[in-house]
Amino acid sequence: MDKIIVKGLKVFAYHGVNSEEKENGQNFIIDASVSTYIYKASCTDDLNETVSYAKIIKTIKRVMLEKKYDLIESVAQRIAEQIFEEYPSVEEVTVAVKKPQAPISADFDYVAVEITRKRESLKNE
Repeated sequence: MDKIIVKGLKVFAYHGVNSEEKENGQNFIIDASVSTYIYKASCTDDLNETVSYAKIIKTIKRVMLEKKYDLIESVAQRIAEQIFEEYPSVEEVTVAVKKPQAPISADFDYVAVEITRKRESLKNE
């Protein structure tokens, strides 16, 4: 299985449990790894035979901005679900949502959640 990777996508959005997070917003960093077969595209050099990373980025940004979530766990899940919905050839998705400015009194780089979802397991739920 091949992978298409988006790493370090920065999006300013409005997620968090605290009201000021939903009002003022903050930066988020998203990593996504999308497993699909890209052999045909690599042989034909045809964008239509792969999953466009530019389109994946648009999908992620849209999900980040369409709704205000309390939990970054929910954001990650929604991103994975939307990728499966929009890209039928994707078999597995790993999404990390990082929150570098979480309102916590501590010195840290970021807090994050990372999930991995498989298309086959979604069919069984």
